[in-house]
Amino acid sequence: MRSIPPLRGCVQYQATPELVWNTRLDEEKTMGTSSDIPALRRGLAVLQLLAGKAGPVSASAIARELELPRSTTYHLLAELERTRFVTRLPAERRYGLGIAAFELGSAYLRHDPLERLAGTLLRELVEQVGHNAHLGVLHGNELVYLIKERPARPETLVTDVGVRLPAHLTASGRAILAHLPAAHVRALYPSASSFVRRTDRGPHSLSQLRQTLAAERRRGWACEDGHVTAGFASVAYPVFDHGHLPIAAISVTLRHHCDGDPCEFDWTPLATRVRATADNLTRRIGGRTAS
Repeated sequence: MRSIPPLRGCVQYQATPELVWNTRLDEEKTMGTSSDIPALRRGLAVLQLLAGKAGPVSASAIARELELPRSTTYHLLAELERTRFVTRLPAERRYGLGIAAFELGSAYLRHDPLERLAGTLLRELVEQVGHNAHLGVLHGNELVYLIKERPARPETLVTDVGVRLPAHLTASGRAILAHLPAAHVRALYPSASSFVRRTDRGPHSLSQLRQTLAAERRRGWACEDGHVTAGFASVAYPVFDHGHLPIAAISVTLRHHCDGDPCEFDWTPLATRVRATADNLTRRIGGRTAS
């Protein structure tokens, strides 16, 4: 496996009653000792609870669901925020998963058959469409390409294995971003300087990115035409984990030029094939496809 440190949507876990009960039992057994294990387990329980929610959660709700003292909950959240596992949203008085949680959640790709399974599917996709196909994952606000499959006569592209590109400009990056909670997208793009530009196209502010992601989420797939390289376009669809969080994206890139932005070209036939491949990979890794 390659040593690229990818970033993608966190693996989702549910804070089950068994988890809460076992956490309390273990705390009672070790109470009065100098062991840090109870605190570690409380912190993990907080992360698992946040991962199982559709959006940010208040400290009081966390304390209530995990049956922790409020003071303990605030101490845990402060430490998790300091280490970037949790993001605090002052205006909402809520907490969500932070960047470090994404990095940790994505690490299992290095031990997972995702790339091996994707390779076969991408080769089949290339045979169907006759264009370059890729598997990519998020790393921060960049898209990292893990696999690239080429047709018999490939175009020369910048999207080689290991290449990193601004996620907000790539179809694969936006396919993943469109299915992440708004708080996570906001954390990835904290300022105007986060919006690197390669051409004169593509979103260059958080508001524009939100509008683009909303449109692509409604449509069901992401597309960029000249946002990364003039004269080339890409169509992408995400791969989901068992909690329906995006962990990667499959894309097809081809030579194409469109005068308008957004382009009015009908990408539906190609997008349908890309989505079928991504859904196939989602099922093979035990993920949950979109309804």
